[in-house]
Amino acid sequence: MDFMPELPVGDWIEAFVEWLQNAAWLFMAIRGTVAFVTDVFNGFFSLIPPILFILILTAVGYLLVRKTGKFGLPILIFFGLLFIESIGYWDDLILTLSLVLTATLISIIIGIPVGIWMGRNDMVRNIVTPILDFMQTMPAFVYLIPAVAFFSIGIVPGVIASVIFAVPPTVRLTNLGIRQVPAELIEASDAFGSTPGQKLFKVQLPMAKVTIMAGVNQTIMLALSMVVIAAMIGTDGIGRQVYYAVGRNDLAMGFEAGISLVILAIILDRLTQALNPDKRAS
Repeated sequence: MDFMPELPVGDWIEAFVEWLQNAAWLFMAIRGTVAFVTDVFNGFFSLIPPILFILILTAVGYLLVRKTGKFGLPILIFFGLLFIESIGYWDDLILTLSLVLTATLISIIIGIPVGIWMGRNDMVRNIVTPILDFMQTMPAFVYLIPAVAFFSIGIVPGVIASVIFAVPPTVRLTNLGIRQVPAELIEASDAFGSTPGQKLFKVQLPMAKVTIMAGVNQTIMLALSMVVIAAMIGTDGIGRQVYYAVGRNDLAMGFEAGISLVILAIILDRLTQALNPDKRAS
């Protein structure tokens, strides 16, 4: 005999989703915006010949590390991207990069303001923190379900799922960076009559920049991993090649796609670390 009645949680969620789907105009607007941003990135990068793109990114890497004397980054960029182009994965690489940049851009637009709000308001922090805990402990595959429910299949739901999966580090570390600003600096800015906006942009954000960039770095890595998983719902790019390789038990394709993803992940990780002047100086 059951002591507890069975709760129809699934039915409640399904009813809630159906209610949300009544706002079709909202999801169409989100879908159109995400598709537009992705197409802009992909179209722009596709216009650049592969060798020119490699040389430009190599030059960027060199400029970022030239003061440190550590030239591993430009060497990695040049030979890593040249290797990907030589094995025929360049178009997939460009699309994957476009998806990651789109998801990262949306995550930053959402995450940094929310993190700032949390950092300046204890009640907001107490409300948002459990939500972030829930988002970070949820298995990545689960995010594909609402993405498909609201946005069908293809590139857009893959980006949306990547944003949901990748945004928590930016929110958390922005909040942490704001709260780690020494109280003496805050008191000094108040004593000089700074407005809340001046205090934020001239004191708190510059002091929290290192921590915020660490959050952005983690967001990029999580977005890349989710873009690969999103191949299950029709998202193109290198992730789809990995998905096909697994389904076909194709070792050669799996290795080529996998090493291409590894190279892209390392390049993105090193570039975002090099963008932080405090990290380059250390």
